[in-house]
Amino acid sequence: MSRKTQRPQRRPIVVVRQPIGAPLSPAQRAVVDRCRALPELTDPLEAELTVSGAVAGVVADEQFWAGIIEHAVSLPSRRNDRLLRVLAALLTGRPGEWASDAVRPWGPPLRVGGAWVCDRSVDAGYLALICVYRFVDEHAMVFLVDELAGGVVRQAFVTRDVDLARRRVAEQGPLSGIGAEAAHWLLAKSYDRLDRNPGLRVDPEVRRTRLLAGRRIALAFG
Repeated sequence: MSRKTQRPQRRPIVVVRQPIGAPLSPAQRAVVDRCRALPELTDPLEAELTVSGAVAGVVADEQFWAGIIEHAVSLPSRRNDRLLRVLAALLTGRPGEWASDAVRPWGPPLRVGGAWVCDRSVDAGYLALICVYRFVDEHAMVFLVDELAGGVVRQAFVTRDVDLARRRVAEQGPLSGIGAEAAHWLLAKSYDRLDRNPGLRVDPEVRRTRLLAGRRIALAFG
Protein backbone atom coordinates (compact mmCIF):
# COMPACT_ATOMS: atom_id res chain seq x y z
CA MET A 1 0.00 0.00 0.00
CA SER A 2 1.43 3.36 -1.02
CA ARG A 3 1.80 6.24 1.39
CA LYS A 4 -0.93 8.10 -0.48
CA THR A 5 -3.48 5.36 0.17
CA GLN A 6 -2.54 4.64 3.80
CA ARG A 7 -5.41 5.20 6.21
CA PRO A 8 -4.68 7.62 9.04
CA GLN A 9 -4.45 5.96 12.42
CA ARG A 10 -7.36 6.68 14.68
CA ARG A 11 -6.40 8.15 18.00
CA PRO A 12 -8.45 7.30 21.04
CA ILE A 13 -10.82 10.03 22.21
CA VAL A 14 -9.61 11.47 25.49
CA VAL A 15 -12.28 12.97 27.71
CA VAL A 16 -10.88 15.94 29.60
CA ARG A 17 -12.77 16.45 32.82
CA GLN A 18 -12.93 19.86 34.43
CA PRO A 19 -11.55 19.75 37.97
CA ILE A 20 -14.28 20.09 40.58
CA GLY A 21 -12.10 20.57 43.66
CA ALA A 22 -12.81 19.10 47.07
CA PRO A 23 -16.48 18.02 47.28
CA LEU A 24 -18.95 20.37 48.92
CA SER A 25 -22.18 19.68 50.76
CA PRO A 26 -25.31 21.35 49.33
CA ALA A 27 -25.16 24.01 52.06
CA GLN A 28 -21.48 24.71 51.37
CA ARG A 29 -22.14 24.86 47.62
CA ALA A 30 -24.94 27.38 48.19
CA VAL A 31 -22.60 29.62 50.21
CA VAL A 32 -19.88 29.50 47.55
CA ASP A 33 -22.47 30.29 44.84
CA ARG A 34 -23.70 33.31 46.79
CA CYS A 35 -20.15 34.68 46.73
CA ARG A 36 -19.86 34.72 42.94
CA ALA A 37 -19.77 38.54 42.85
CA LEU A 38 -16.68 38.80 45.10
CA PRO A 39 -14.10 39.36 42.30
CA GLU A 40 -15.99 42.49 41.19
CA LEU A 41 -16.18 44.05 44.66
CA THR A 42 -13.52 46.63 45.49
CA ASP A 43 -14.97 47.75 48.83
CA PRO A 44 -13.80 45.51 51.71
CA LEU A 45 -16.97 46.24 53.70
CA GLU A 46 -19.15 45.10 50.80
CA ALA A 47 -17.03 41.97 50.47
CA GLU A 48 -17.46 41.23 54.18
CA LEU A 49 -21.21 41.74 53.96
CA THR A 50 -21.40 39.43 50.95
CA VAL A 51 -19.65 36.57 52.72
CA SER A 52 -21.39 37.16 56.05
CA GLY A 53 -24.78 37.32 54.33
CA ALA A 54 -24.04 34.10 52.45
CA VAL A 55 -23.99 32.14 55.72
CA ALA A 56 -26.85 34.00 57.43
CA GLY A 57 -29.06 30.91 57.64
CA VAL A 58 -26.31 28.33 58.14
CA VAL A 59 -24.66 26.85 61.23
CA ALA A 60 -21.11 27.51 60.05
CA ASP A 61 -18.86 25.58 62.44
CA GLU A 62 -15.18 24.70 61.98
CA GLN A 63 -15.98 21.65 59.85
CA PHE A 64 -18.17 23.75 57.58
CA TRP A 65 -15.43 26.32 56.99
CA ALA A 66 -12.77 23.62 56.61
CA GLY A 67 -14.71 22.16 53.68
CA ILE A 68 -15.11 25.52 51.94
CA ILE A 69 -11.47 26.45 52.44
CA GLU A 70 -10.27 23.06 51.18
CA HIS A 71 -12.49 23.39 48.11
CA ALA A 72 -11.27 26.92 47.35
CA VAL A 73 -7.63 25.87 47.71
CA SER A 74 -8.04 22.79 45.51
CA LEU A 75 -9.87 24.64 42.72
CA PRO A 76 -8.09 27.95 41.96
CA SER A 77 -10.23 30.66 40.37
CA ARG A 78 -10.75 34.40 40.74
CA ARG A 79 -13.76 33.85 42.96
CA ASN A 80 -12.11 31.25 45.15
CA ASP A 81 -8.96 33.36 45.52
CA ARG A 82 -11.01 36.38 46.63
CA LEU A 83 -13.17 34.18 48.87
CA LEU A 84 -10.08 32.84 50.62
CA ARG A 85 -8.68 36.35 51.06
CA VAL A 86 -11.92 37.66 52.56
CA LEU A 87 -12.19 34.63 54.85
CA ALA A 88 -8.60 35.15 55.98
CA ALA A 89 -9.52 38.67 57.06
CA LEU A 90 -13.05 37.97 58.32
CA LEU A 91 -12.98 34.66 60.16
CA THR A 92 -11.71 34.24 63.69
CA GLY A 93 -10.17 31.23 65.41
CA ARG A 94 -8.81 28.23 63.56
CA PRO A 95 -10.84 28.79 60.33
CA GLY A 96 -9.26 32.22 59.99
CA GLU A 97 -5.83 30.68 60.49
CA TRP A 98 -6.52 28.02 57.84
CA ALA A 99 -7.55 30.65 55.29
CA SER A 100 -4.55 32.82 56.20
CA ASP A 101 -2.23 29.86 55.62
CA ALA A 102 -3.52 29.68 52.04
CA VAL A 103 -3.51 33.39 51.12
CA ARG A 104 -2.85 36.79 52.55
CA PRO A 105 -5.91 38.72 53.79
CA TRP A 106 -7.39 41.15 51.27
CA GLY A 107 -8.14 44.81 51.77
CA PRO A 108 -6.81 47.57 54.02
CA PRO A 109 -6.51 46.79 57.75
CA LEU A 110 -9.62 47.23 59.88
CA ARG A 111 -9.36 49.55 62.89
CA VAL A 112 -11.68 49.95 65.87
CA GLY A 113 -12.86 53.48 66.67
CA GLY A 114 -15.14 55.03 69.27
CA ALA A 115 -18.24 53.54 70.87
CA TRP A 116 -21.38 54.92 72.51
CA VAL A 117 -24.20 53.40 74.53
CA CYS A 118 -27.80 54.42 75.09
CA ASP A 119 -28.91 52.55 78.22
CA ARG A 120 -32.70 52.15 78.41
CA SER A 121 -32.53 48.90 80.35
CA VAL A 122 -34.34 50.28 83.42
CA ASP A 123 -37.44 51.73 81.75
CA ALA A 124 -37.58 50.20 78.26
CA GLY A 125 -35.61 46.99 78.78
CA TYR A 126 -32.89 47.49 76.17
CA LEU A 127 -29.61 49.19 75.50
CA ALA A 128 -28.27 50.36 72.16
CA LEU A 129 -24.62 50.27 71.20
CA ILE A 130 -22.89 52.16 68.39
CA CYS A 131 -19.39 50.96 67.49
CA VAL A 132 -17.31 52.73 64.86
CA TYR A 133 -14.70 51.11 62.61
CA ARG A 134 -12.51 52.18 59.73
CA PHE A 135 -11.01 50.59 56.65
CA VAL A 136 -10.33 53.76 54.68
CA ASP A 137 -13.69 55.40 55.38
CA GLU A 138 -15.61 55.05 58.62
CA HIS A 139 -18.61 52.84 59.14
CA ALA A 140 -20.59 51.89 62.22
CA MET A 141 -22.43 48.86 63.52
CA VAL A 142 -25.50 49.54 65.63
CA PHE A 143 -26.75 46.88 68.05
CA LEU A 144 -29.97 46.66 70.07
CA VAL A 145 -29.50 44.40 73.10
CA ASP A 146 -32.69 43.05 74.69
CA GLU A 147 -32.06 43.09 78.44
CA LEU A 148 -35.48 41.59 79.18
CA ALA A 149 -34.47 38.51 77.19
CA GLY A 150 -31.22 38.06 79.09
CA GLY A 151 -29.07 40.43 77.06
CA VAL A 152 -29.48 38.94 73.57
CA VAL A 153 -28.73 40.96 70.44
CA ARG A 154 -32.11 41.49 68.81
CA GLN A 155 -31.20 43.93 66.04
CA ALA A 156 -27.97 44.85 64.28
CA PHE A 157 -27.12 46.77 61.16
CA VAL A 158 -24.23 48.43 59.36
CA THR A 159 -24.21 52.04 58.24
CA ARG A 160 -21.68 54.33 56.59
CA ASP A 161 -23.37 57.43 58.03
CA VAL A 162 -21.93 57.45 61.55
CA ASP A 163 -23.26 60.90 62.46
CA LEU A 164 -26.80 59.99 61.42
CA ALA A 165 -26.65 56.78 63.44
CA ARG A 166 -25.58 58.70 66.54
CA ARG A 167 -28.38 61.25 66.09
CA ARG A 168 -31.02 58.56 65.61
CA VAL A 169 -29.93 56.60 68.68
CA ALA A 170 -29.66 59.81 70.75
CA GLU A 171 -33.35 60.40 70.01
CA GLN A 172 -34.09 57.31 72.11
CA GLY A 173 -32.24 58.54 75.19
CA PRO A 174 -28.95 59.97 76.49
CA LEU A 175 -25.94 58.76 74.53
CA SER A 176 -22.75 58.17 76.53
CA GLY A 177 -19.25 57.31 75.41
CA ILE A 178 -17.98 53.85 76.35
CA GLY A 179 -14.59 52.23 75.92
CA ALA A 180 -14.22 49.99 72.89
CA GLU A 181 -13.20 47.00 74.99
CA ALA A 182 -16.17 47.41 77.35
CA ALA A 183 -18.58 47.79 74.42
CA HIS A 184 -17.30 44.67 72.72
CA TRP A 185 -17.33 42.75 76.00
CA LEU A 186 -21.08 43.44 76.14
CA LEU A 187 -21.42 42.32 72.53
CA ALA A 188 -19.42 39.16 73.11
CA LYS A 189 -21.73 38.16 75.96
CA SER A 190 -24.83 39.00 73.91
CA TYR A 191 -23.75 36.98 70.88
CA ASP A 192 -22.66 34.09 73.09
CA ARG A 193 -26.20 33.89 74.49
CA LEU A 194 -27.60 34.00 70.97
CA ASP A 195 -25.23 31.31 69.70
CA ARG A 196 -26.26 29.03 72.58
CA ASN A 197 -29.92 29.58 71.68
CA PRO A 198 -30.00 29.49 67.85
CA GLY A 199 -33.78 29.15 67.81
CA LEU A 200 -34.36 32.63 69.25
CA ARG A 201 -36.21 34.99 66.94
CA VAL A 202 -34.05 37.97 66.06
CA ASP A 203 -33.95 40.43 63.20
CA PRO A 204 -32.50 38.79 60.04
CA GLU A 205 -29.76 41.45 59.93
CA VAL A 206 -28.35 40.05 63.18
CA ARG A 207 -27.48 36.80 61.42
CA ARG A 208 -26.51 38.50 58.15
CA THR A 209 -23.89 40.59 59.95
CA ARG A 210 -22.79 37.88 62.42
CA LEU A 211 -19.33 37.36 60.91
CA LEU A 212 -18.70 41.11 60.84
CA ALA A 213 -19.54 41.39 64.54
CA GLY A 214 -17.37 38.39 65.40
CA ARG A 215 -14.36 39.86 63.62
CA ARG A 216 -14.79 43.22 65.33
CA ILE A 217 -15.21 41.70 68.76
CA ALA A 218 -11.98 39.74 68.31
CA LEU A 219 -10.18 42.81 66.98
CA ALA A 220 -11.28 44.97 69.92
CA PHE A 221 -9.72 42.45 72.31
CA GLY A 222 -6.49 42.31 70.32
